[in-house]
Amino acid sequence: MSDQLPREKNFVHLHNHTEYSMLDGAARIDDMFSIAQEMGMPAIATTDHGYLFGAYEFWSKSRKYDVKPIIGLEAYVAPGTHRSDRTRVKWGDERTRPGDDVSGGGAYTHMTLLARNNQGMHNLFKMGSIASLDQVYAKWPRLDRELLSTYGDGLIATTGCPSGEVQTRIRLGQYDKALAAAAEFRDIFGAEHYFCELMDHGVEIERRVREDLLRLAKDLNLPLLATNDLHYARKGDAVAHDALLCINSGSTLLDQDRFRFEGDGYYVKSPAEMREIWRELPQACDNTLLVADMCEVSFTEGEGRYMPRFPCPEGEDERSWFIKEVNAGLRRRFPDGVPDYAQKQADFEIDVIVGKGYPGYFLVVADFINWAKTNGIRVGPGRGSGAGSMCAYAMGITDLDPVPHGLIFERFLNPERKSMPDFDVDFDERRRGEVIHYVTEKYGSERVAQIVTYGTIKAKQAVKDAGRVLGHPFAMGEKLTKAMPPDVMGKGVPLSKIWDESHPRYGEGVDFRALVESEPGAAEVIETAKGLEGLKRQWGVHAAGVIMSSEPLIDVIPIMRRLQDGQVITQFDYPSCEELGLVKMDFLGLRNLTILDDAIDNVRQNRGEEIDLDALSKDMTDPATYRLLGRGDTLGVFQLDGGGMRTLLRLMQPDNFEDISAALALYRPGPMGANAHTNFALRKNGKQPVDYIHPELTEALTPILGMTYGLIIYQEQVMEIAQKLAGYTLGNADLLRRAMGKKKKEVLDAEYVNFEKGMRDNGYSADAVKTLWDILLPFSDYAFNKAHTAAYGVVSYWTGYLKANYQAEYMAALLTSVRDDKDKSALYLGECRRMGIKVLPPDVNESVANFTAVGSDIRFGLEAIRNVGRNVVDAIVTAREEQGPFTSFLDFLSKCPAVVCNKRTIESLIKGGAFDGLGHPRQGVTIRHEEYVDHFVAVKKQEAIGQDSLWDMFGGDDDSGTDSLAGLPPIPDLEWDKATKLAHERDMLGLYVSDHPLFGIEHVIHRAADLTVATLTDPEAGRPDGSTVTVAGLVTGLQLKRTKKGDLWAIVTLEDLEGSIECLFFPSSYLTVSTILQTDLVCSIRGRVKRDEDSVALHAQDLTVLDVSDGPRPPIVLTMDTHRATEERIAELRSILAQHPGSTEVHVRLVQNGRSVLLRLSTDYNVDATEALFGDLKALLGPRGVSA
Repeated sequence: MSDQLPREKNFVHLHNHTEYSMLDGAARIDDMFSIAQEMGMPAIATTDHGYLFGAYEFWSKSRKYDVKPIIGLEAYVAPGTHRSDRTRVKWGDERTRPGDDVSGGGAYTHMTLLARNNQGMHNLFKMGSIASLDQVYAKWPRLDRELLSTYGDGLIATTGCPSGEVQTRIRLGQYDKALAAAAEFRDIFGAEHYFCELMDHGVEIERRVREDLLRLAKDLNLPLLATNDLHYARKGDAVAHDALLCINSGSTLLDQDRFRFEGDGYYVKSPAEMREIWRELPQACDNTLLVADMCEVSFTEGEGRYMPRFPCPEGEDERSWFIKEVNAGLRRRFPDGVPDYAQKQADFEIDVIVGKGYPGYFLVVADFINWAKTNGIRVGPGRGSGAGSMCAYAMGITDLDPVPHGLIFERFLNPERKSMPDFDVDFDERRRGEVIHYVTEKYGSERVAQIVTYGTIKAKQAVKDAGRVLGHPFAMGEKLTKAMPPDVMGKGVPLSKIWDESHPRYGEGVDFRALVESEPGAAEVIETAKGLEGLKRQWGVHAAGVIMSSEPLIDVIPIMRRLQDGQVITQFDYPSCEELGLVKMDFLGLRNLTILDDAIDNVRQNRGEEIDLDALSKDMTDPATYRLLGRGDTLGVFQLDGGGMRTLLRLMQPDNFEDISAALALYRPGPMGANAHTNFALRKNGKQPVDYIHPELTEALTPILGMTYGLIIYQEQVMEIAQKLAGYTLGNADLLRRAMGKKKKEVLDAEYVNFEKGMRDNGYSADAVKTLWDILLPFSDYAFNKAHTAAYGVVSYWTGYLKANYQAEYMAALLTSVRDDKDKSALYLGECRRMGIKVLPPDVNESVANFTAVGSDIRFGLEAIRNVGRNVVDAIVTAREEQGPFTSFLDFLSKCPAVVCNKRTIESLIKGGAFDGLGHPRQGVTIRHEEYVDHFVAVKKQEAIGQDSLWDMFGGDDDSGTDSLAGLPPIPDLEWDKATKLAHERDMLGLYVSDHPLFGIEHVIHRAADLTVATLTDPEAGRPDGSTVTVAGLVTGLQLKRTKKGDLWAIVTLEDLEGSIECLFFPSSYLTVSTILQTDLVCSIRGRVKRDEDSVALHAQDLTVLDVSDGPRPPIVLTMDTHRATEERIAELRSILAQHPGSTEVHVRLVQNGRSVLLRLSTDYNVDATEALFGDLKALLGPRGVSA
């Protein structure tokens, strides 16, 4: 730590842009403080553009240093107008030089503001918040004189940078107006708190005004204040900052006319440098220390200080009402009498919750959840550790009785440490906004806001950005990022650590380091990228978080309004908000709850049955559901949808709810890395012995680990082991679990002493203690929160139950949920075909907006048709309900209102097949539809102004004479060929429905491909980045592009029966296929897999046209002796067939005493005839038992 310099040699930087001046400031907060401390400066300020995003973090981080934080703002100020006035102001004339007039095209000037005290800081927060809440320009929340006059107390202000009002007036030769503006601001802030700000970066715009600026200061007796417009911490960061500006403007460093800073002086200059620059005006530097002396701000921290207050009935407070609500809830949950275990657990929890002061929190959460349920909004059964609370179950917050499931309250709210309750709540994603609106209305819009998030530039993005702005081709960034160590559980290796030999993943960077050394220009890219990595890129809104406060938020933190939708958002991120005592609640939208709601509605409409999910939760033993899980038929089942998970389920053969919970906990990188998922499955099915860690521990661990076959899967098990074997309280056991997860050696060593003593006191040997500890330590790292898997397991069971027992209804709901995603739609449509469910094209007489179940079939939803909006669908449905079914195309147009009679909409309905049921050919209707629509639009206009009704014009409702009476030509009996018809259908519906060009040639596709497109794009089951694969299907899209050199390349969309993928033919590979490449081509494409964070593509290497003249593949015949066809062997055969679904039939020949019977298996067991299948079958039945 450097000692502070004497005042006469010192300096304080008061005009600084941290990384929160996004894509403009590149000064990292820690760097600013550490440099200031090294140089002996007593303080440093933050003055970010327009917003106070980093104010709390700046203050908080300052506590690590011996440097005072000063909180400020470089404010946008309306140019003499009111902040709500959008008028763009010009103070110059036609002779004014470009860039001299009011900034932002006449929208704002700048002013530097600094908080002297806490009142000033909160005034700054209020001004900044109101400016944003009232803003009329998306980019600039503008203060105005009204706000400055109202909230000027406790602030220091300056004349600002060259964009300030005073300097702009001087630059335009308007000295008197500059003098008047400065005098007005001096009167607002007080003479001792308004300074004349001086900058010198060696640029002309500063030199031109300096003489008049000093004259103005003298005329008004304004103290001088030297600043350096700091945008990065060190002089060497100038290149990275320049690159950041290029990212903002979309330019490169080679562009001569790009936005840039002149020179490289915008860093934390030393006091000596600043004193040298202002050697003729030393008082300008002295005054920076004076300002620092004036400024003293602080934040008050403390979790839960602004817990929202629940409006209790008269005569009750939060404590008494909470207790009454819990006990009333218990009686509702247990109508036959509250069991002792439930009452005892609830009483214990009440003591903890009341003692910690959280009754209001529980009441608020229960209120909005129960409001949602009362209003028909589907709510999840629970999420996270909150499912471990009996009080939450009683109040309706969660829907799972925690005690029978072994869920622990202390995992949620530990009595032995300071911890906030945190309920994350899932809602039907379509109606989540209604719940947020409810709490906003109930608790006040000034007390509820959504939460800001900050996107940072991560290592790989930094490399790509650096490569681009340095002028390198796209391939340079691709090549470098491909060589970087892959992300593990969402975390990559920072660029600065790839060369750090002490980093645990140093070894993975060998290829990357070698590439950087050998590739020309790569080292410069990486150095620039290091300067960009970790900087803030943009702000966004937290996907689920909502802040609810007992006090108006504007009195606690700065807030803002997003102009495009009016949403009020905090300016601090949620960890900062929570540190300051605000409470976050997560309102999550869960698509699967939407699917459940739609499926239950489909069952009601199609079968007249009511499904009660709450009743299902109490008895999760349906055999059909577990058979579905055991077959791995879980495509579309919540959290059991992926290819890898389906394989695990087939291996595991779940037969009770605990197995579902275990599968969710095990199918994650940690347990899978230790092979725990396979071990569980093998132990469950008796293929691996069950052991309980140490012979001495078997009896004690059996009640805890019995359900998981001796494996530690859950955090709750770690806690129970510590409680039962080592004498811990559950609160201390939770602390032990957390310590094990953090892996701090000194903490673990201290915990081991307690753990060993507790176990030894209970009579266990040192060997047993050590063995258990050594197992617990790594397992605790990935043991999962059972409360979460159990609660989400309920949703998995619900969706599995519906898929097993109400197939058409569930799949219709699933298709509705993905109607905007053509790949998912194709995948689930393929699943419907596999299940034997027929998906019927849309029909104007039967379809509604969504996909619906019709008997055992599914009818396509009208709203899924391109160019058909909800208003059109509602109008069609209303017309047929009020006037009867449509009998012809003419009848349809006559009955539907004008909103439906739009040529583009009608054409989409025709090509999508919606009029097929009226007996018209699609091509014929397309030829005539414009004439018909024109006629009916004219008629409907006349009807709208009160002339003859349609029925009168057509002579009543005699349908037979309608065509001739209308005087319209008949619809010709013409139809497109199959290829054209299906191409139009796909264009309107996003996929093939009535038929598919690949039907009948599935065997050709299967033979030519290594895997299906859906398998390749599956993030779990797909091939890794860079691997070579072959896919096959139909070319449904072809885009030709040119490189900068003028070479042609192509983006080809290839589609099979399960999905589509983009295949990129770069110039060299495109040349070899350009003559044969066309749409509707059936082919196979070999290429290298390219995986990005959210997409998969294929870098194509070659293409083969497939011969589709070959007939379908004959069935596979399996031969078995009858006496060997045991139940166990048949089950194994079923499992093998289920693992290789496809289109080839399977026949089984049963042989006994020379006689045989040939059985044709259900289409459910059709297979993909691959080498892998034949290998599995021959292993089971022997080589002679399988004939292809």
